[in-house]
Amino acid sequence: MQDVKTPEDYEELIRVIHDRYDDMSKSYQKIAVYLTQNPNDVAVLSVNAIADRCGIHASSFVRFAQSLGYEGFKELQALFQRRLSTAAPGFEARIKALEIELGARADRSEVGFLRDLVVRDIASLQDMLADTSPKALAEAVTLLEKADSVFLIGQLRSAPVVEFLRYILTMLGKRCVLLDAGGGLATHIARTIRKKDVLLAVSFRFYANEVVNVVEEAARNGIPIIAISDSTLSPLAKSARVLFAVPEHEYTFSRSLAAPMCLAQALTVALAARLQKNDVNPRIPTVTGQ
Repeated sequence: MQDVKTPEDYEELIRVIHDRYDDMSKSYQKIAVYLTQNPNDVAVLSVNAIADRCGIHASSFVRFAQSLGYEGFKELQALFQRRLSTAAPGFEARIKALEIELGARADRSEVGFLRDLVVRDIASLQDMLADTSPKALAEAVTLLEKADSVFLIGQLRSAPVVEFLRYILTMLGKRCVLLDAGGGLATHIARTIRKKDVLLAVSFRFYANEVVNVVEEAARNGIPIIAISDSTLSPLAKSARVLFAVPEHEYTFSRSLAAPMCLAQALTVALAARLQKNDVNPRIPTVTGQ
């Protein structure tokens, strides 16, 4: 982090953070992830409030800013504040607006838990819609359309996303292979991927080691990779031809899969429209339906 030219705008700051991320300490990496995932909230919250959410002492944020050449955190924060004038509302702002519209969780009943999760999922979906690049979506669908075979990998909490993708892609007639961790063969099967195939990987914190290793080896072999992860600083990011960064926000019990599942469905619906030459009402066949 030494001898870095002080970034003069938000975009330059993010580039510097990405360039230096691998050399940062663990605490600085955690700060970097929060800054890149929550730019609107960084613009309006105090350094103490940001530090509380990050679980790191506020003094570390000050030192982080100073390591980039700023006098203190407020000078770094000013870049986020200038960006905010043209940005869409952040996650916390969406939460507050939805709580007004749908009602805040005022009780501790089962319905109260449901309301809290629904509010957060809607806000997360709105964030994803605002932040997802149309160009990235089109490129990912093109890769899926042209691929001889689609290889899928996702473990731990990401497993339901790739299971869903396997089902839909199979019903659309695409040849696909799920690199299942069962049997210990995922890494070995991944070595059969060819350059005319595509690897679609899904992984969120804390990233499954085998998924990261498979993605890195595939990238070294020139395999095109579509990645769904939680940050542009994810270990999948550098290897991905197309990266969808779907930030994860803290939930009281667990982090939701609503946004990444919706993204997966959008990819398959768009692919169906291409394959069926029907961009009005593409249909995904079902196993039991007529």
